Amino acid sequence: MWRKHKLSSSSIDQNTSLIIIFFVLIVFGFVMLSSASSVIGYTNFGDNYYYLKHQLLYGFLPGLFLFFLCLKIPYKLWQKNAVKIFLASLVLLALVFIPAFQLKNNPAKSWLIIANFSLQPSEIAKLALIIYLSAWFTKSKNHIKSFSHGLIPFAIFLSIVAVLVTLEPDIGTLIVIVFIAYAIYFAAGAKIKHFFSLLAISGVVLAGLIISAPYRFNRILTFLNPAGNTQDIGYHINQALLAVGSGGIFGLGLGQSRQKFEYLPEVAGDSIFAIIAEEIGFIFSLLFIILLIIFIAKILKISQNSPDEFVKLFTVGIGSWIGLQSLFNIGAMIGILPLTGVPLPFVSFGGTALMALMASFGILINMLKK
Repeated sequence: MWRKHKLSSSSIDQNTSLIIIFFVLIVFGFVMLSSASSVIGYTNFGDNYYYLKHQLLYGFLPGLFLFFLCLKIPYKLWQKNAVKIFLASLVLLALVFIPAFQLKNNPAKSWLIIANFSLQPSEIAKLALIIYLSAWFTKSKNHIKSFSHGLIPFAIFLSIVAVLVTLEPDIGTLIVIVFIAYAIYFAAGAKIKHFFSLLAISGVVLAGLIISAPYRFNRILTFLNPAGNTQDIGYHINQALLAVGSGGIFGLGLGQSRQKFEYLPEVAGDSIFAIIAEEIGFIFSLLFIILLIIFIAKILKISQNSPDEFVKLFTVGIGSWIGLQSLFNIGAMIGILPLTGVPLPFVSFGGTALMALMASFGILINMLKK
């Protein structure tokens, strides 16, 4: 009896610490988004807090509803309905190519407009794919190492999503989705030869996509030689590095960024970490990264300790999602990775991304309820 009570208390502590870190990261995101977007908010909409209000109304509030809803729904229902969820996400991804559902005056087909409400289907597809692959690998765990019943079906499922995302085009999101899928595949017990073969094929396909589009190829050239053309293809990364370097150890002060005055592109989106580093400096930026790492490590620890295969794979997927996006975003802003246009979880502007994260966390916490 004592042992059962002890385990229960440990579970409660784990839940509490995860929830606290999760909402601390969200609050930190609101603070930094408010500061980073103040200038472009006033310039574009006459309101310094436009982006913050939008994120609260169209990201956090519906996300909070989804969090509590998913917290109450037994996670086995997600596993049971994984095929329907996956198919629904494919429909949403396909709808962006129909003009009636497209965001006007936007060449990229990444956004879907339904009844004056915009959402980004690729963010929903990340969660749907995690649920589907976790359920499918759990059901087919005896065939994972098989070429015909493991590797081929997995490659087909992933290719369907990858093609739709590539056509948007959104190569940054494509890279994240592929790596999330591979993390789940590896955790499920993939045959090493199959895993690295797929990885090699993906590398060749990605190289082809980069070469086929000059702006993507230029990003690689800029990454290899950021000082080569500071006023053209190298402008973005050089302004980001200038922002990061200007922050020094303790930063210029919250709200005191210079780069957000329309020098650095995408200050509310994929460039927001550069503004973070500029305003709060190296020490506090490092603390933010450490908190992210602790959060991801706690999620992956659930995977390591869970006897339930679906829980194990789902948590690997969520941990990979947050970890990889954070790595790609921060890595690009400090010059150790090429620019991919990937947003920073919890911080970058994007209501659908925040909603999807909060829904996934609700499912995760439900998994910990015993």
